Amino acid sequence: MIVAKRIQGVVFPIALLFAFLGFASFVQSDVAPSADSLRDQKRPNIVLILADDLGYTDLGSFGGEISTPTLDSLAAEGIRFTNYHTAANCAPARAMLLTGVSSHRAGVANIIEMIPPEQRDHPAYQGELGNNVVTVSTLLESAGYNTYMAGKWHLGHTKDKLPSRRGFQRTVALADSGADNWEQKPYLPIYETANWFADGERIALPEDFYSSRFLVDKMIEFIQSDQPQNGSRQSPFFAYLPFQAVHIPVQAPQEFIDRYEGRYLEGWAKLREERHKRAIKLGIVLPGVPAVTMHTTRDWNALSDEDKRFEAKRMAVYAAMVEAMDFHIARLVQYLRETGEFDNTIFIFTSDNGSEPSGPDALNTTRARFQLARQDYTADYETLGLKGSFVNLGPSFASASASPLAYYKFYAGEGGLRVPLIIAGKPLAAQPDINRAFTYVKDIAPTILSLAGVEQPGGRYAGKPVEPITGKDLTPLLKGETANVYGEDEAVGYELAGQGVLFLGSYKLVMTRGPVGDDKWRLFDIANDPGETQDLSSQQAQRFQHMLNLYQRYKRENGVLDPPQGYNHIRQVALNTVYDRFRGEALAVLMLIVLLVGFRAYAKK
Repeated sequence: MIVAKRIQGVVFPIALLFAFLGFASFVQSDVAPSADSLRDQKRPNIVLILADDLGYTDLGSFGGEISTPTLDSLAAEGIRFTNYHTAANCAPARAMLLTGVSSHRAGVANIIEMIPPEQRDHPAYQGELGNNVVTVSTLLESAGYNTYMAGKWHLGHTKDKLPSRRGFQRTVALADSGADNWEQKPYLPIYETANWFADGERIALPEDFYSSRFLVDKMIEFIQSDQPQNGSRQSPFFAYLPFQAVHIPVQAPQEFIDRYEGRYLEGWAKLREERHKRAIKLGIVLPGVPAVTMHTTRDWNALSDEDKRFEAKRMAVYAAMVEAMDFHIARLVQYLRETGEFDNTIFIFTSDNGSEPSGPDALNTTRARFQLARQDYTADYETLGLKGSFVNLGPSFASASASPLAYYKFYAGEGGLRVPLIIAGKPLAAQPDINRAFTYVKDIAPTILSLAGVEQPGGRYAGKPVEPITGKDLTPLLKGETANVYGEDEAVGYELAGQGVLFLGSYKLVMTRGPVGDDKWRLFDIANDPGETQDLSSQQAQRFQHMLNLYQRYKRENGVLDPPQGYNHIRQVALNTVYDRFRGEALAVLMLIVLLVGFRAYAKK
């Protein structure tokens, strides 16, 4: 058992933000079966595990060097999806994951922290899960499942928006976009505190808190609470386990960090190349798939030996946090084995988006250290990743984490959207395989319902109209009955803060905004060029124009708004922080300035 040490809490000022954020009854015929109608059927338990900001090749089974034996074992026994896509940041991905509905139609076009005031009155830009969608947990609960959640929610802060009101019977939930992993404190000044809730009520975290251990402890506790002392379980369970790992601040126990000390001294370019080769060897990407070096990647050889050592330690902490997550997942797996539930459990593992580039690529600077020290945070090499230190991955190692893909979180390149997906478990009766079919985050909810034998709600639920599920059921892929669930003419659109994406067959239309992108539309064959190295927009002009037209249709049908002129997601979070947290103080300062100006004018007169 990993034991944390205490330090005093800290609240970040707005200056640190700029430094570190880059950032029932059914009314119609298609109804879910009742618990009574399914009571005699042996329905599987379903465990949905969500990593936070995990890169495409972070897992060993996807080409990474990080030790992830638990997830790799599930991958070896199940199906690895190598062409699975999600959103480019967390709340939209979580909304689609839990509902099977487009993020805009679910009210979560963007995370609430990044939404400009001009969009806040629009129903697609509420930043929290709308009442017009039904969660998979609600549908499973209605069908007789016990439903549990332990982890990050980020789909609403008010009591009526917490997971305890969205179909989860037992919950412990972080309502925010992230928080410290060692203690109850916020990682951004936009929050006054780290907002943790249990079954809808605010809670204080234990003194020995470490996020990955705590969340698995709570999940085991929830499952155990419904485990009969004698005889078999009467109801199956749905367990949703969204980790904080590896969201910033990146933090891990020392014993895990020690395992990667010195591992990354050859730098990010070498790591990206190594992962690319292993991914080819494992069959995750096809032989000959090209990759380019991101223009945001620094020259490793230009760093001093001291800086190389420091940067390598940051990646070591990141790897340690991934391994610690895997270690605690193993504890849950072992518990299910010991209680006889493992053989009747289906595991689904994925990430909400790609690797996190936020924060300065050079953390080991006088300016960064000064800002950290003012808040009782350190960037000392010896304690990096422990309580009191703030670690981020940075764009250069984030690019290696996403190898061989381009870009990362917040951006529309494959590195921000394409992440690992593993579906495994004996109830599937599936042959271990690697599946290259295009799949999307909206597909998870209908797949879970199908595996549980629960019908989709259609257009009405509990007497109210709701958004119908538009994701695809992946069970035909799991059973080997089909090669694809999306037809060649079925388009899938996505938008984030003005960045546009449209998938059609093996092609991807994409526009990536600055400051990393250049606001130009491009066309890629992502089946053969997932690194997005060859723009086909000129060679295939007709296809390019057709997909542009389809994207415009997607915008109209989903209420997509263009961001205001000059929008920048980093600056917008800072502005929202001032508006939401400090508007009272800001108004007082503004009034004081007006009075002073008026007084000076009067004095001169």
